[in-house]
This record gives sequence, structure tokens and C-alpha cells, in this order.
Amino acid sequence: MEKQITLMQITDLPNSVQLAPFRIAPIFVERVWGTNDLRPWYDYIAKAGPIGEVWLTGDECVAETGPYTGQTLSSIFNQEAKTLLGTTAHTSASPLLLKMIFAKDKLSVQVHPDDKMAQKYGEPRGKTECWCALAADAGAKVACGLKPGVTMDKIKSGIHDGTLEESLNMLPVAVGDLIFVDAGTVHAIWPGSILLETQQNCDLTYRMYDYGRPRELHIDKSIEATRLTTRAGKIAPRQLSDRTVLVDVEYFCIQRVPVVDSLTSASLQNGDATTGLAYLFAAAGAAKISGPGFDPVELPTRGIVAIPAASPEFMIENLGGLDLIRILPRWPQNSAQ
Repeated sequence: MEKQITLMQITDLPNSVQLAPFRIAPIFVERVWGTNDLRPWYDYIAKAGPIGEVWLTGDECVAETGPYTGQTLSSIFNQEAKTLLGTTAHTSASPLLLKMIFAKDKLSVQVHPDDKMAQKYGEPRGKTECWCALAADAGAKVACGLKPGVTMDKIKSGIHDGTLEESLNMLPVAVGDLIFVDAGTVHAIWPGSILLETQQNCDLTYRMYDYGRPRELHIDKSIEATRLTTRAGKIAPRQLSDRTVLVDVEYFCIQRVPVVDSLTSASLQNGDATTGLAYLFAAAGAAKISGPGFDPVELPTRGIVAIPAASPEFMIENLGGLDLIRILPRWPQNSAQ
């Protein structure tokens, strides 16, 4: 495995190639299964169709602070890939798409392709994802994988006669749960929870069944993508001395990091062997990020800040009630993603 860039290497880079942390503006995306009123999560009421997803790091999201204010993430990555990702990254594109999911109705029963299948059909990458439950009503659940013994023939017949749900493995959802959904897993989100979704930067979804709603289905590709058994399911948190690791797999690592009063960038990284890029998401509360050579950056509730690999040193200050989630890209061995 290639040697990973360290914090010392990053901070030793000349100022000309440093890029300070910057905040990203969300995009509110209409979905038929969404809701019209996102309060209190966001001060946003839909003017047209219901909002199902809030994209935090989509390619068309724009920077709200820093020298690239007003430019899209796609444009910034095109210009500053190594500065953002570090020299060991396996891509020059934005690696992760982070979303908030607001489901007022059931999502379609669906499956995502892996990298190999996506590339077969001309796409750059597949979609492995996970959900972190930020809120959950009593009885909230999701469909995650198939029941033991379900065959491909049973899936096909379930699609045809509307009984596919009988084959789905249902998981109860509670606040704090981390549910991993690797590519090839048949799944569906049901109402009752608010989820932070972390995924490969890909929005490929093959709808297998959609309860009769007038949307396109992708039955042949969904069958091709389906794996009868996968690694999907709840992942137990791993408690370290200074943080909780919610998940650490081939495409991403998610940590919950307590910030009592303030925390330095060195303490935040704490020896992680990563490419250096990180996203800081305020699941609750707010923070301020400040350091020499750049204007302080506010991190509001449900806001997100990108921390480039070549970021100068900084301090993150808890402005009250901060629940900080740190999200890192990972690079599968031999991956070109």
C-alpha cells in the first residue's frame, strides 16, 4: 500500500499550495417521497415539490467561504485535486456524496451497482453507502438486504406480483445506529428516521419495485446488480480514547469526535492514515474554525466544512451543543476511484 500523507507533511507544504477549510452550501433536492417542511432540521419550506434529500457535498454544491466562494465543488476539485485530496489519492474527482435523507413515504426498493458493473455501463464508479440515524421515531425501520433463503426467482416473482417486501430483511432504527449498505444490497428506506447518508460520489439507483408509482423501473439492471448475501447491516461503534468510530470500510470512515471547548487540527487528525481530506458536519450545535492566514469559518447546525489535505493548522471551537461528525474518504486497494 502506498505511503499516506501525514499531518506534518501537509503543514510543511508551502503556503502557495495550502487551502484553508471552507463551508459548502447545501442543495435541496425534490423527491416524491419527501416532505415540504424541513424544520427544525433546516429553515426551509418547499415552494414546489417535496424535498427528500439535502445534498451536502454534491458536485453542484458551491463553496460559501474562501477563495473559491461561488464555485461548484466539481470545479474546485478540477482545479485543486491534489491540494484537496493529497498526493496519495486514487482520483482527482470529489470522492464522497453526503446527504441528509427526509423520508415521509417509502423509498423504492432498489439496489446499487458495484464499481465493476457501473464501469461496464460507462459510469466512473458504483455506490456503496451507509446511513447514520440522527433521529428515529418509535417503530422506525429500513429494509436492508434479503431474508435467508431468498432466491433470484423469488425476487423476480415478488417484483411481478407485488410481494417483494416479503423477501426483505427489516431492521429497526434507533438514534445513533450506523447501517452499512454495500453495493449489491437490495434495500429501501422507510419513513420514521432522519438519516445522514455517506456514499461514493455516485447517484446510480436501479429501482426494483416502486409501489405502483409512475417512475421508471430498472428491473434487468437491478437483478444484475443484486447479491443474495452481502455485508450490509448495523455496525457496532468502536470507542477510542478521544472519539467514536462509527464505520471504517473501503470507501469511507465516519467518526464522532467530542469537542469540549476547542480542539486543534493536529488533535482532530490524531495520526489518521488518510489522504488528508475530511468533512466536518455539525449534527447538532455549532462551531467556529479559525487559524492563521484565513478568515474564521462558521460551522452552523447541519452545516458542513471541507478540510483540504493541504489545510493550514486550525482550531475548532465549540459554540454550544456541538455534535461533530468527521467523514473521511478511503481508497480500496488497487482502486482507480
